[in-house]
Amino acid sequence: MGREMSISTNGHTSERKSLSELAPLEAVLFDIDGTLCDSDPIHYHAFRELLLEVGYNNGVPITEDDFVEKISGKHNDDIGKTLFPDWDPDKATKFLDDKEAMFRSLVPEWLKAVSGLHKLCKWIKDRGLKCAAVTNAPRPNAELMISILGLTDFFHVLVVGSECERAKPFPDPYLRALKELDASPEHTVVFEDSVSGIKAGVAAGMPVVGLTTRNPEQLLMDAGASLLIKDYENPKLWAALEEIEKSP
Repeated sequence: MGREMSISTNGHTSERKSLSELAPLEAVLFDIDGTLCDSDPIHYHAFRELLLEVGYNNGVPITEDDFVEKISGKHNDDIGKTLFPDWDPDKATKFLDDKEAMFRSLVPEWLKAVSGLHKLCKWIKDRGLKCAAVTNAPRPNAELMISILGLTDFFHVLVVGSECERAKPFPDPYLRALKELDASPEHTVVFEDSVSGIKAGVAAGMPVVGLTTRNPEQLLMDAGASLLIKDYENPKLWAALEEIEKSP
C-alpha cells in the first residue's frame, strides 16, 4: 500500500498516508457519532422534530440531505450559525441544548454499535494499544454513548471538541489526544465518518479510515481518507491491519 496523491479542498495536492506506513502501530483514535455507533438517525430525528416545532424552513421537515450538508459531524456552535444566522446566540444555544436532551433520551433504546466494533476493540486491547475517543459531541452525549456501548473502560482518553481551542475540522482535538496518550502521529490511525472529522485527522498528520455509515463515499475520499470501509467487518480493514503487523 503505497502513498497516493489526493486533491485537498483548496485545490492543492497532498499525500494520502498509507496505513502500512504506521508500523509499529501504537495508538488508535476513534470519533464517536457514526464511527462507534450509527447515531445519525437519532440526531436526525431529534433535529427534524424540534425544527418543526420552531417553524424552521416554513414548517417543511429537513431532509437527510439537509442533515448531511448542514449538521452531520459539525460542532454545535457551527450548526447554530448555519441553521439560525439571524437568531440571538443564546436562543440558538437553548434550542441545541433541548435537541441534545432529546437525543440523550432516545439513545438507550435506539443506539447500536457499528458492526464489528467490539471485534476491533478486542484486537486493539489484545495488543495493548493506546486508544482515545475524539468527538465534537457534547461531553454528556459522548460519555452516555461510550457507556451504552460498553466501552467506558476501553478508552484511555476522551477529547471533546468544545473543550479545545478549536473543534473539528481543525486538528486541535486530535493533537490533544496524541499529547494526552503520549503517542506519535506516525504510528497512530484515526477512524472517522464525517468530512470535518477526516479533515481534522489528516491535518493532525495521521491516516484516516473513513466509515461510510451515512456520508457519501466521494466526499470522504475528497476529505483525505486513506481507506473507506462500511463497517469493522470489512476485509480491506483486516488486510490492512495484518499488513501493519507484518511490516518490520
